[in-house]
Amino acid sequence: MGNLLVMEALPNGLSISRYGFSVTKKVGKAVERNRLKRLLKEIMRLQSIKPGWDIVFIVRPVAVTAGYHQLKEAVIKLLTRAQLLEGNK
Repeated sequence: MGNLLVMEALPNGLSISRYGFSVTKKVGKAVERNRLKRLLKEIMRLQSIKPGWDIVFIVRPVAVTAGYHQLKEAVIKLLTRAQLLEGNK
């Protein structure tokens, strides 16, 4: 579970945070890649992120077998570790 995603974050100097996903062909065919992007977009839509950050999630091939809850857990873990969730100090 720990190797589903990698996250990179840089301050952007803006009043908003932006996020994106890198899902290469190594992850799977287009249907699988698009499914992962849809799930990650929904997970991020529900998160409260601190303003002023550009965040990129790099999806690992093992994520194809992961479900929504496993992906959500991985995203929250990465955001918490980077202290980017709104409630964290």
